[in-house]
Amino acid sequence: MAAKKGKNEPPRPIIVKKITVVEGGHHGGAWKVAYADFVTAMMAFFLLLWILGATTEKQRKGIADYFTPTLVKNKELSAGSGAGLLGGSSLTDADDYPHRAGQTGTKTLTIPRDATGGAKEGGSKVKRTMRAKEAIKQKLQTTERLRQLAKQVRLVDTTLGVRIDLVDDADFSMFRLGTTVLTPEASELIGVIADAVGPDQGQLTIRGHTDALPYKPGTYGNNWSLSAGRAESTRQELLRDGIAEDRFKRIEGVADRELLIPSDPQDPRNRRISITLLD
Repeated sequence: MAAKKGKNEPPRPIIVKKITVVEGGHHGGAWKVAYADFVTAMMAFFLLLWILGATTEKQRKGIADYFTPTLVKNKELSAGSGAGLLGGSSLTDADDYPHRAGQTGTKTLTIPRDATGGAKEGGSKVKRTMRAKEAIKQKLQTTERLRQLAKQVRLVDTTLGVRIDLVDDADFSMFRLGTTVLTPEASELIGVIADAVGPDQGQLTIRGHTDALPYKPGTYGNNWSLSAGRAESTRQELLRDGIAEDRFKRIEGVADRELLIPSDPQDPRNRRISITLLD
């Protein structure tokens, strides 16, 4: 029989045992930070590609000039620091920053000589259509008669090229009423256009438009056939003026479906011929 503990015996010490449980297979969250940085960098890269493809040369100049002053070393007056946001040099200009072994280079972007794009991007095809546009303007100012007819001509820059609209009004008509026969004034205007675009090798499309005036009951014909016939008459006149047959890509008639004056379908200005010099 064990002896009884004395009343004055000190209490035994209490021992607390702590156990740390470590889960297997856990590697922390550092990879998430690295992945987030990678995704951010890719987003910035694709944004850069989009900006280069969606902006004009003038806009890229402004973007380049906005960021260039942050460089530690830059050439004098090249960063646009004194010329404002849209001043300074272009992304495609040769730079004079220090290069290894004395080499020179360009700023991040090179555009091929024959690239197509916006009207100010420097491609040879774009310059070609712009030259034709200027030639038409100059030829329409050579005589008093042509200066009077110039008001019937509208030059419009489109995504396909330069569109030349020959527009009727209350005092002028490209064709004799209800026919595909060109008036002498219209033949004169088409001759001017042929002279201007003749040296160019770009293809042409011709589109005929009519107003919405209905035909008299019992009259043979309709605005569809009339608009297409007038486009063909214009093509024949251009052929007689020296434009090669293989330069015509498409001719079509759209009747009154693409009105110039939608608020008044019977307005004579809806009657027109559109000749597009393609880029």
